[in-house]
Amino acid sequence: MKQINVGLLGLGNIGTGSYKTLEMNREKIVAVAGADIRIVKILEREKNFDKERDIDVTREQFTADPDEIFNDPEIDIVIELLGGIEPASTFMLNAMNHGKSVVTANKAAVAASWTALNEAAKRNNVMFRFEAAVGGGIPILNALTTVLQANEYEEVLGILNGTTNYILTQMTDYGLDYDEVLKIAQEKGFAEADPTADVEGIDVANKLSILMALAFNKYVAPTDIPTEGITKITKKQLDVAKANGCKVKLIATARKVGDKIEYSVGPQELPVSHPLAGVSNEFNAVFVKGNAVDDLMFYGKGEGPLPTGSAVMGDVLEIAKVIAAQK
Repeated sequence: MKQINVGLLGLGNIGTGSYKTLEMNREKIVAVAGADIRIVKILEREKNFDKERDIDVTREQFTADPDEIFNDPEIDIVIELLGGIEPASTFMLNAMNHGKSVVTANKAAVAASWTALNEAAKRNNVMFRFEAAVGGGIPILNALTTVLQANEYEEVLGILNGTTNYILTQMTDYGLDYDEVLKIAQEKGFAEADPTADVEGIDVANKLSILMALAFNKYVAPTDIPTEGITKITKKQLDVAKANGCKVKLIATARKVGDKIEYSVGPQELPVSHPLAGVSNEFNAVFVKGNAVDDLMFYGKGEGPLPTGSAVMGDVLEIAKVIAAQK
């Protein structure tokens, strides 16, 4: 059987979840791909090669030198899961320039380097997939670009950050203060030690940038999207919204108004009858309106090692099928 070799940049939570998805579903993945997919090299810049991990990985798979992956002619696909804009963007460009297809879950790098990454993929005749960058395990990007692509999109709304949605849910349902809920979210692992990117809406702006580029063929840098987080929301505001039959959610919005696209990230009051109003805690959802299909909503776990790893390996599988057919 043909073998598809993969280089993995980063073995944190998402990297581990991706590796574990391949391990536990190997038989199904190999059957669908028509090839044996193997993660043969893993970048570990901290040189924690002997760290105890909940996956079947050997010391020989590790390297601290990314060039060992880029320069290896036997590696077909590179998975980038380092996070942050740099060096992730440069690493992905290097991989493509060496003829390797790239899969990533890195919304910050994809959004910031959108043009450069997509042009590099075309120039080098390789594939670039990033389903896991928006909504974790929710297959929204694939839906927008395949089965729904015959539509003219009129509106895309999303709850795209589990941390902020958890905080707002707990404040709304249990009357807790922001600081109190944030601490609980950090203890549960729903929030980072430095939650700025989440609670100030930066993470959501990255994801909206990607959604807009695909749905409306309009790239807007995340820094150019009007963005407001949830740090100024008070219990009083939530109580007033509740009295008016609404819930406050942090919403990414992009809609066609005439020939223009209006877009923003910020708290919105949604009627409790709106499908997004019922999305609670760490769950994410994307609401799409197309001129043919009308209203659709995609809902599920927007983060976490296995849900995100599922999307990462789904992208790897799609690329592997193409490579296997060519070998």
